[in-house]
Amino acid sequence: VGEHYYWTIGGFKLHGQVFIVSWIVIALLLFMSISGTKNIQRVPKGWQNFLELTLEFLQDIAKSQIGEHEYRTWVPYVSTIFLFILGCNWAGALVPWKILELPSGELAAPTNDINTTVALATLTSLSYFYAGLSKKGLGYFARYIEPVRHANIF
Repeated sequence: VGEHYYWTIGGFKLHGQVFIVSWIVIALLLFMSISGTKNIQRVPKGWQNFLELTLEFLQDIAKSQIGEHEYRTWVPYVSTIFLFILGCNWAGALVPWKILELPSGELAAPTNDINTTVALATLTSLSYFYAGLSKKGLGYFARYIEPVRHANIF
């Protein structure tokens, strides 16, 4: 819906406005991570304190969803996806992107584009299947193909 600012790279048409705002969000997340961890102290202050609070919050989310014994290996993935989506949503809600002009279209939150949503959902589905296969092997798919008992309605 509406006009989009497209880039053509290697024969593919890409939504330029999605990449621009995504890179801004990624750059901001990297800047916050680097500035908060460049001078780590035993008693945290400033950005280090905020980042430790954020990490503990994300660890609690992963622990409650994945379980006590399995969550640690998934904290980086869960944290990355969570912070990227949060940053993209905030970028769409708080930043007046209409101030910046593009040749066509306008800047908006990357999560406003269905392609971003599908890409994140695909990564999460692949991660889910990887976790199941690595833990249970091919027997993991048995839960998806179990026979269903039909109720006798007569």
